Amino acid sequence: MAVYSGPVCRLCRRDGVKLFLKGERCYTSKCAVERRKHPPGMHGQRQRKLADYGLQLREKQEVKRIYRVLEKQFRNYFKEAVRRKGVTGETLLQLLEMRLDNVVYRLGFALSRRQARQLVNHGHFLVNGQKVNIPSYQVRPGDTISLAKPEHVAGAIEEALRTTGGRPVPAWLEFDLDERKGRVLSVPTREQIDTQVNEALIVQFYSR
Repeated sequence: MAVYSGPVCRLCRRDGVKLFLKGERCYTSKCAVERRKHPPGMHGQRQRKLADYGLQLREKQEVKRIYRVLEKQFRNYFKEAVRRKGVTGETLLQLLEMRLDNVVYRLGFALSRRQARQLVNHGHFLVNGQKVNIPSYQVRPGDTISLAKPEHVAGAIEEALRTTGGRPVPAWLEFDLDERKGRVLSVPTREQIDTQVNEALIVQFYSR
């Protein structure tokens, strides 16, 4: 599937919020949102008031960029969320959180979801002992995520583990640093998902 490969900092500036697309850089003063708070482009400093549609669209685009999915795949996630029981917006976020690349990122194996996607694509991880190289693979409670070849750990993964050592692992996941192994304890609740978005606006967008 195609993915956006252009400058990611301009995406954060476009939305006016940190999407944490550059990993640890986003936590420093080098973050583009901190340095230039206006949107990119020659007319970026103009103040614009968004209509309801614009607010809904921006929220949808923001979530897509955070989890690195394109429109068709994101729409399929929404359709699946509608089909399932429960609150549609919360279910949508749960489906995105349970992607393998996101879980790899949440466990601290990668500095960003972008890097996590690449590591999964290259076959660095096992799910329940089986190699999985599909970033969108949906993990389930009880699944174990481990390194495919722990004796030949990629330098990027070791660097990420050292850098993200202070990053808290969500309560719905469990991580053993010594074993380089993580486990999915449960489906995350909305309170356990720290993505700062208003998912109700996304529901409204697709319900027009």
